[in-house]
Amino acid sequence: MSSVVRKAMLGAWVLLGGTLACTGVANAENRGQLSYAEDVRPILQIRCMECHSGNGPGVTSSGLSLETYEGLMKGTRFGPIVVPGNAMVSNLNVLVEGRAGIRMPHDRKRLTSCETSILHDWVNQGARNN
Repeated sequence: MSSVVRKAMLGAWVLLGGTLACTGVANAENRGQLSYAEDVRPILQIRCMECHSGNGPGVTSSGLSLETYEGLMKGTRFGPIVVPGNAMVSNLNVLVEGRAGIRMPHDRKRLTSCETSILHDWVNQGARNN
């Protein structure tokens, strides 16, 4: 399968999956345990890995590679971006939610409220590699 087709299918899956994960759900208590593999990684693949993988500009400027769970949890050369259990101070959440002077992703479409909610709730649930 070509990378273009694979990316299109993944994008459709994320949009459908994200919609299903957030439909009628007010918070993490109702949503249940979120999965890195099923809920978080697809968002990162579509929204972040263009810059934060390989030798992308996000990797070269900050050292942050989002290709693996371990890379996400390692963070940048300046320190971790995820504080398991505390999305309010996790730089991942601060940046994608627009609570800082800069917003991620740079110069690209913002994450939807559903996507930011999934990332926020996953971090608050302990940011597990599940």
